[in-house]
Amino acid sequence: MSEIIAVIDDDLHINNMLCELLSREGYEVIRAFSGGEALAVLMETTPDLVLLDLMMPGLSGEQVLPKIRDIPVIVMSAKADVGSKVELLLSGAVDYVTKPFDTKELLARIQVQLRRRQITSEFLEYGGLTLDAELHEAKFGESAVKLTKTEFAILKILMQNPKQVVTKSQILDRISADTPDCVESSLKVHVSNLRKKLRDASGLDFIEAVWGIGFKMRENLN
Repeated sequence: MSEIIAVIDDDLHINNMLCELLSREGYEVIRAFSGGEALAVLMETTPDLVLLDLMMPGLSGEQVLPKIRDIPVIVMSAKADVGSKVELLLSGAVDYVTKPFDTKELLARIQVQLRRRQITSEFLEYGGLTLDAELHEAKFGESAVKLTKTEFAILKILMQNPKQVVTKSQILDRISADTPDCVESSLKVHVSNLRKKLRDASGLDFIEAVWGIGFKMRENLN
């Protein structure tokens, strides 16, 4: 499953250039050309990182930034003064790139932030369910939930993208190297077994199937 980067910039040339650059590097790209459109896009998909311009029609980048939660944001702006940079970093941005920027430097900054995000996502929590990727351990409260390697891999992907529907092909692509036993015909069985184990441990149904698309963490646990 490719990492997803959101490009938010009203300059068509820059937006197209960044999308082409990131796609060549193997990233999946979503984009928006205004602050309002950005918020709508982010409601539908949770990217791994956001590239955010400041000067945009409608909502500015400064207005959009505080509304982006739990996603690293690299600000792109022609504003080069230290005060602007400090203010934006304190408002939630993880990095600041001054336009015009060198694409190699931008790619390096993106890789640094994605690496940090991957490290910090080794411990995940959702509705009392915890997953420790380093210890390969899942728990509900203090009770361990014994999962197979395939079940653990599926749960990790879903918990890393709690607001997003993860397609069947994305799951298979992400776990294929470690769990070759999981193919399209058996994925439904693995998910069914995982749901049962989580339900037995917690009394809650954590995972829901989105018909014809894939699976996601259930928002209203029951």
